[in-house]
Amino acid sequence: MKADPSVNIYGETLIPCSTEPLTGFFRDGACNTCASDQGSHTVCAVMTDEFLAYSKYVGNDLSTPRPEYGFAGLKAGDSWCLCAARFLQAHDEGCAPKVNLAATHLRATDIVPLRVLEQYALP
Repeated sequence: MKADPSVNIYGETLIPCSTEPLTGFFRDGACNTCASDQGSHTVCAVMTDEFLAYSKYVGNDLSTPRPEYGFAGLKAGDSWCLCAARFLQAHDEGCAPKVNLAATHLRATDIVPLRVLEQYALP
């Protein structure tokens, strides 16, 4: 798997999203992507209780620990490389989490308009 260039939405070097918990399609702590990443795990989102409940409701339970996969479960305040389409869906439903734009991959804008991502920018 050849990764796409590691560039954020500003065209700058992508900064890490989270190493604790370890995130990313490549589990390298960054929202890097490639052609094999069909979910486009490119949005560095900061989890909220509201978003975690929403994600569980729509079928992607990110809060329940799955020790068999080495996954402790996410909690509010954790950063995570979220699928761009799930972020857009949460935006449309009014419960999207905040986003670390410097850690969000440029490819996220293939799915989520930049103006939408910017609405959720961390201060």
